[in-house]
Amino acid sequence: MQGETALFDKLGVRWSLLDTGCCGMAGSFGFNAEHYALSMKIAEDKLLPLVRSASANAIVVTNGFSCREQIQQGAGRQPIHVAQLVQQALAQGVSATVATAGA
Repeated sequence: MQGETALFDKLGVRWSLLDTGCCGMAGSFGFNAEHYALSMKIAEDKLLPLVRSASANAIVVTNGFSCREQIQQGAGRQPIHVAQLVQQALAQGVSATVATAGA
């Protein structure tokens, strides 16, 4: 995350990095019916509660596709990729809560 956070700073993005642990998805692992319960248990350990408790106007950012899917499905939030945040910052300036989970 050092490269990403340095970029956020240069763009003037106000951000905070959440200690989220693992998202539990691990690629397609969480999509497998046999692994779903374990995947959700891992996500509920830290990531999903932190995302749910983030302010409604916070932008949740993670690079991993599976992490974004787990957040969307498990917390009802629409996370974005770091490149999308950079695009928004260049266009208008943003404040973001940055959640990263294994990506």
